[in-house]
Amino acid sequence: MRETPRPQGTAGDAGPGLPQCRPGSALAHTTGASGSGTPRSDGRSPHTPRGARQTDPTGHPGTIPPVPRWPVLLVSQVSALMALFALVTWQVVADGPLLGPDERAGLALAGRGPARLADFFADLGNMQVAVPVLACAVVFAWFRRARRARRAALCAVAVMAAVPALVVPLKLWTDRQGPLTEATGYYPSGHTATAAVAYGAAALLLAPYVRRSWMMLVAAVLMTAATSIGLVLRGYHWPLDVLASWCLSAVLLLVLREVSCRSRRRSSSRTPSC
Repeated sequence: MRETPRPQGTAGDAGPGLPQCRPGSALAHTTGASGSGTPRSDGRSPHTPRGARQTDPTGHPGTIPPVPRWPVLLVSQVSALMALFALVTWQVVADGPLLGPDERAGLALAGRGPARLADFFADLGNMQVAVPVLACAVVFAWFRRARRARRAALCAVAVMAAVPALVVPLKLWTDRQGPLTEATGYYPSGHTATAAVAYGAAALLLAPYVRRSWMMLVAAVLMTAATSIGLVLRGYHWPLDVLASWCLSAVLLLVLREVSCRSRRRSSSRTPSC
């Protein structure tokens, strides 16, 4: 015999039965799960990830990924340094009013102080002295076996190579005479730029691995300042020659620091958390 079908239970029955569709429920689920971002029929926000998306400017679902930009502080610093460098260069090329005080100060300071100590300070900007210091820092960072450290080391080498590529054409273009010689090609100071970039880049490479990283930066500034003082006291450069190299080197070091910081942030974001 064939069994008679069971009667379906009512809404108040607790026993098993076929699910009953309530009026308006299908419309609520359809509206809440749609990708258009419209609210659900009961007034609650959609719980699905697709429903929570915002529309892009064209009206399609999805968001535009953020574009990485250079920090405003870095742009302002670089702009100020380049403006000062352009002003000094313009004074040198056009024989502006700043050259008078600059030459008087340079001639007044030339020959002052202990000669041997001034020579020692000036020699800190030699390629034979400054570049090996940076090379040691590059080798140390390279053998850290970290991708961010090797990328920073390569950037430091590129910044150091940019020094003669920028300084030599400027020397040929400005053709400025030295303080105690009739030779030309003294603007900007190549020794100052070499010392600033070499010691500054070495400090930036070693700073993440030293407890008191600020001491590395202070040492780089002091060594560059000592080089500048020695060059002026020995009459090798005018004060404006040194100032221009400070501006040019600071721009290169700021870019190197930003690239190193971005590389460090990318590496830390890719490292899985424990």
